[in-house]
Amino acid sequence: MNNDSSSRIAAHLKSWLSAAAPGAKLPSTRSLVAEYQASPVTVQKALQTLAAQGLIESRPGVGTFVRAARMARPSDYGWQTAALRSPLVALPPASSTMRDVPLGAIAFHSGYPARELLPERLVRAALTRASRGDAALSRPPAAGLPELQSWFAHELGASTPAGISPPNPSDVVVLPGSQSGLSSVFSALVGRGQPLLMESPSYWGAILAAAQAGVRVVPVPSGPEGPDAGELARAFDESGARVFYAQPNYANPTGAQWTPERRDEVLDVVRAKGAFLVEDDWAHDFGITSSPAPVASRDDSGHVVYLRSLTKSVSTSIRVAALIARGPARERILADRAAESMYVSGLLQAAALDVVTQPGWQTHLRSLRHQLESRRDLLVTSVREHIPQAHLEQMPRGGLHLWLRLPDGTDLARLTRDCEAAGVIIAPGDEWFPAEPAGPFVRLNYSGTNPGAFPEGARIIGRMLELNLA
Repeated sequence: MNNDSSSRIAAHLKSWLSAAAPGAKLPSTRSLVAEYQASPVTVQKALQTLAAQGLIESRPGVGTFVRAARMARPSDYGWQTAALRSPLVALPPASSTMRDVPLGAIAFHSGYPARELLPERLVRAALTRASRGDAALSRPPAAGLPELQSWFAHELGASTPAGISPPNPSDVVVLPGSQSGLSSVFSALVGRGQPLLMESPSYWGAILAAAQAGVRVVPVPSGPEGPDAGELARAFDESGARVFYAQPNYANPTGAQWTPERRDEVLDVVRAKGAFLVEDDWAHDFGITSSPAPVASRDDSGHVVYLRSLTKSVSTSIRVAALIARGPARERILADRAAESMYVSGLLQAAALDVVTQPGWQTHLRSLRHQLESRRDLLVTSVREHIPQAHLEQMPRGGLHLWLRLPDGTDLARLTRDCEAAGVIIAPGDEWFPAEPAGPFVRLNYSGTNPGAFPEGARIIGRMLELNLA
């Protein structure tokens, strides 16, 4: 009976509401009890029904009111079309490597190592100490904390052979991550509309930074031992470029490492052309069966602009990197950095310096080398067993990824979707080519979470690939 009564009261009030003005106050509950000869509980149920339908709203201590009608109206941003006009450059879409994935998925797509591969204890202790020091409240110098500049310069200087001058701390510019450095280098040293030589395939973030800077990318094919020196010289001559971007150690995505002979040949070409080599040493801390040998250690004439990042090896939350450049090139880059971000957080710089100067840092790197090797070997074994159609051109001697060539005719977009539907996330290789892809490729990260799922993930990829090619 109470339910019937509350429905009757709600229907009567709804009729009253249809004629009432928005914001009008309803009679009090006591008045409604008297008017409808019903219990307070029955009246409250009727009011709750109307509130659930969005017809009334209760304001505690004030009363119940007719809800103002809120008409959903599509926003009109048409005026921005005239204000913005056409973009100067068409930026590529966000990389698939940066996307979030559902819990439980087998993730091969990321470009970052799993949390258990980071020096967590060192990082937490360093952040605690940094927060108690002056760095937490003081503005650091524009080029970086002098102690951190010295550390970066000393690290590169330690691999500099006799007869070549090592870098000075004053040659170092501390950056909020190497991605930021790429944008400044391309803007300051290449310039909008000018050509930039780039290894192909190459890091998708460098391709994005080049597009943002408005430079014209000229791809240079590169193999397991690096680019052919003759091809590089021809590209310089034909394009008129004066900057070449490359990753000589554990390239992303291929894992390639230049041979010592190739390093010298490329450096000779760069010197002969009066050009710059932008060396991205992003994986310096991820050697497995070899150690990184920076090209910058063999140059003291300012031809090599060296980028060295700590973000992936220390912590993804401590975005600290360094750029080492000599001569006027450094001043141009520093000026661009001042316009971009003025300075890097002193707190993050102090924490990064604390981590890499602790005795436990070298212990961590030795352990990391073994962990990466076991994960790499597990994924390689899984790929060979479950994806026999995939071709691994080179067993990477460092880095975080496998670069697999798939059979011609593979529908890469469909394969990516099918794998995701089956719970495996992969990174299609298209976005690592500055021009047209040279074939269907995928990049698989062996430093991600849950290595025990590598065999199952490879099995799913293999099954989806068979269906793709059927």
